[in-house]
Amino acid sequence: MKLLVATRNAGKLAEARAILADAGIETVSPEEAGIAWSPAEDLLESAETFEGNARRKAEYFWKQSGLPTVADDSGLEVISLGGAPGIRSRRWAGAEGPPAEVDAANNRELLRRLIGAPDARRRARYRCVLALIRPPGMRAEIFEGSCSGTILTTPRGTGGFGYDPLFLADQLGQTFGEAPAEEKNRISHRGVALAKLAHALAL
Repeated sequence: MKLLVATRNAGKLAEARAILADAGIETVSPEEAGIAWSPAEDLLESAETFEGNARRKAEYFWKQSGLPTVADDSGLEVISLGGAPGIRSRRWAGAEGPPAEVDAANNRELLRRLIGAPDARRRARYRCVLALIRPPGMRAEIFEGSCSGTILTTPRGTGGFGYDPLFLADQLGQTFGEAPAEEKNRISHRGVALAKLAHALAL
C-alpha cells in the first residue's frame, strides 16, 4: 500500500518514513504526490485540539490525492504553563522564516517562560495525534502517542527539530537533540503513534 504522509515538515517526514519503512509501508510526500503548496494549507491548523488539526489535514490531503493519507498534529505540553505551547507549538513565538530560525525563536520563548523554574515546574510531555483516512466512506482512524520528560535550562545536542534540544526524555536520559534517530523513534510521541498506525495497517 502507498501511504501519503501529509506534512511538509522535513523532520516529521523523515521520522515517519524511517518507522513505516521498517513495517514495509511505502510512503510518499505531498510533493511526490504532485500536490503543490496552497495558501489554504495555512488555515488547516485552526482547530482547538491536536486531533481536530490532524483530521483537518488528513481530509484536505486525501481529497487532493485520493491516496490513503495520514496526518499528524503534535506538540510540547509544559505542565506548569497550563499545557502551553500545546497546539501552538510551531507558532508559539510568532516567528517567521526558515524552520531553524522559527525553532530557535520558539526555544528562546520556552526558556524565557521558565526562567528560574525548579525541575518540578519543568515537567513536560510531547504529544502526537495521527489521523488516517483510507477508502472513501471510512471515518478517520486516530492513533496517539506521548513521551514525558523535563525541559532543561540550556539546549543539548544538535539533532532533531523543534524543542528537541531542550527536552530531556525520561526513558533515554538524553535530550531528543542528543539521541540517535533510532533511539528517539523507538520511544518518542510520534514513534509510539506511528507504531500503532503500522500495526493497524498490517491487520
